[in-house]
Amino acid sequence: MQSSTVRVYQLAKDLNLSSKVILKICQERQIPVSAATSSLSVQQAEEVRALVKAESTPVSPEAIASSTPKAQTIPAALYSAQYYFNRELSWLRFNERVLHEAFDPRNPLLERLKFMAIFSTNLDEYFMVRISGLQQQVAAQVTQRTQDGMMPQEQLDAIHAELKPLVTRQHRYFCHDLTQQLAKAGIHVLTYQDLNEKQIDNLQTYFLEQIFPVLTPLAVDPGHPFPYISTLSLSLAVVVRDRESNEDHFARVKVPDRLPRFVPVTSSKDEDEDGNKIRWSGVPLEQVIAHNAYKLFPGMDVKACHPFRITRNADFEIEEEEADDLLLAIEQELRKRRFGFVVRMEIQAGMPLELQQTLMNEMGLKDQDVYAVEGLICLNDLFSLSSLPFPELKEKSWTPVVPAAWKKLAPLTLEDDPNVGDRPSEDSPSDIFSLIRSQDLLVHHPYESFTATVQRFIAEAAYDPDVLTIKMTLYRTAGDSRDAASPIVNSLIAAAENGKQVVVLVELKARFDEENNILWARKLEKVGVHVVYGLVGLKTHTKVALVVRREGQKLRRYVHIGTGNYNPKTARLYTDLGLFSCRDDLGADLTDLFNYLTGYAKQLSYRKILIAPVNLRDRMIELVRREAELQRRGKKGRIIIKMNSLIDPDLIAALYSASQAGVQIDAIVRGICALKPGLKGISDNIRVISIIGRFLEHERVFYFHNNGHPKVFIGSADWRPRNLERRVEAVVPIEDPALLIQMQEILDLYLADNRHAWDLQPDGQYIQRRPANGEPEQSSHRLLMKVALQHAHTLT
Repeated sequence: MQSSTVRVYQLAKDLNLSSKVILKICQERQIPVSAATSSLSVQQAEEVRALVKAESTPVSPEAIASSTPKAQTIPAALYSAQYYFNRELSWLRFNERVLHEAFDPRNPLLERLKFMAIFSTNLDEYFMVRISGLQQQVAAQVTQRTQDGMMPQEQLDAIHAELKPLVTRQHRYFCHDLTQQLAKAGIHVLTYQDLNEKQIDNLQTYFLEQIFPVLTPLAVDPGHPFPYISTLSLSLAVVVRDRESNEDHFARVKVPDRLPRFVPVTSSKDEDEDGNKIRWSGVPLEQVIAHNAYKLFPGMDVKACHPFRITRNADFEIEEEEADDLLLAIEQELRKRRFGFVVRMEIQAGMPLELQQTLMNEMGLKDQDVYAVEGLICLNDLFSLSSLPFPELKEKSWTPVVPAAWKKLAPLTLEDDPNVGDRPSEDSPSDIFSLIRSQDLLVHHPYESFTATVQRFIAEAAYDPDVLTIKMTLYRTAGDSRDAASPIVNSLIAAAENGKQVVVLVELKARFDEENNILWARKLEKVGVHVVYGLVGLKTHTKVALVVRREGQKLRRYVHIGTGNYNPKTARLYTDLGLFSCRDDLGADLTDLFNYLTGYAKQLSYRKILIAPVNLRDRMIELVRREAELQRRGKKGRIIIKMNSLIDPDLIAALYSASQAGVQIDAIVRGICALKPGLKGISDNIRVISIIGRFLEHERVFYFHNNGHPKVFIGSADWRPRNLERRVEAVVPIEDPALLIQMQEILDLYLADNRHAWDLQPDGQYIQRRPANGEPEQSSHRLLMKVALQHAHTLT
């Protein structure tokens, strides 16, 4: 059903104008809207469209720039398409850097398997969201060009042209290189042709006992329509011949995803033919099924059996203003996601063209959408092999350290919550709140312990008799709420049961975590937690916690503002920063923010923190401009930014303008980067590096030299339009002098990295840094571990 409303930002996107221009037009026409997320009726939207068309409003970047305040200081020419990389192609190059880690012999063998699996998993999401979105734009005949000047179909063509050779390279390397290296290490990924008779007999027994009972062959004929095939499921396309009629028939057999992808096989010998020790060996599950498929079709001859896998569109949009219950609306959309249109089919090279065409016709696919690969389909499942218990083939294990200041805390014993350790005794000399009162604290995960800091903060607040209120935002928590525990959620439940007021904003629209978050939300509601789902039209992506505590005759507010999710699992894999403080201004700001999130407050200004979509972009542009102005006055202009993605044209244009003024700019961007560094006269003074390694770089840091009085911020927002316009994000200043020194130390280590860092070139290619002759290797990950260990033994 067509929506009866149109958001301002959606209309602006359709017309290739900024939201500010649309809001200005609406103001002139006395249409009551106030923000980019406000809605227009269809009639009002058509009125605006007609006005734009009648006035022949230009839709070039220059016209957009001239319609907004930024044109006063940023030349319109800096929005020209020639100065921007395409975001979709930039993401492909990010994932290519991930794949390179699988090829790099400096990485331990099982770590290389893990990176190969990460590459494939990343691609799945890319197809489900990004490529499906482009296909929908093509189908809708969208003619809007991207910032870099490409049309939807042009992007699709360029993506497939780059991606198909990359996927071919991945599979070829696994088949011909990695499997041989694994075999030398005693890990054998076998095919059925490699097995002896005894092993085949054992697998036939395993098939009959463990696999056969859960298989369901689905015939395709006039009486049996083509079956529904779920997204990301591995299937076998089977051709059988009727012995009586001599006719061929098609059937589909799903490879059960609840069974291990690799079936171990035993060996009667300790070494292989090359003298390598056999430590583990196994065959893919689909091969076991294929070689026993005749048992599924008695009276038929199995003529062919070929694996294939499909990917469906998984993106959806909720019309929140029309939904009486957001939770129920999202549940309904999750059911629809299962039936999204097919965007990709992976097949094993060698599948007959006739069979391939049958599958393509049934699922509405073009040649461009089919990826024929050598060897195994779905290398995501290499995660299971990378977890084999051979520590010498992995990175040396790392246990996050407890920072020195936190070691002074008394042990905790919380009988009702086994996740956090020991509760403080009544005569404890120091609790977590007295520690935060003594100083602002910065924690850096996974180098420093999430459990001993963030998790303890919430747990201790849950049981402290003086704590009155806990308020938190939850974007992604931990585990599957049906069968695993989230320590943070358990503490919030305990707090509610202990009579505290607990308010939790659960973001139901966190992509691919929607179902999990719905289940957590219901668990919290059952124990009396006040659960809210955020603002209409906005995702709540910010990572903040507020604890209100009675201390004598006054109330004191304690805050945690971070860059990462409240998730102990990802805290061991992602690099993130978090600030603890009890400063009055930060406590007041978070109080106002939660009132904005849970009530009807329309807070337009904050004391210290920067909030998207309220003031974050404007304030960041102002800080960039200030560095440019200082440089023009003969002072030193310097900017360092670190984030996951950099694609916002307003901020990129501001950086270009600052570079032209002579400001030295370093951008540490893990993934997508639309900014082109090193362009003569445009970005000569900008350097972009990407760090890919053991940990996923996730923190967002913004450093401005400010003539020797640095302004440094951390927060949850990347510099991309969705974060700055359609998400609630929080960025907090780091003001304690000791913490400013710590932040500078962290940034310097990243910038000096010559092990995991890649330098972005003006043509969009990345070159990996290597130590020069005689130069020591500088791995930021290893050096930050070393720093964490040093800090853990330095009492403050």
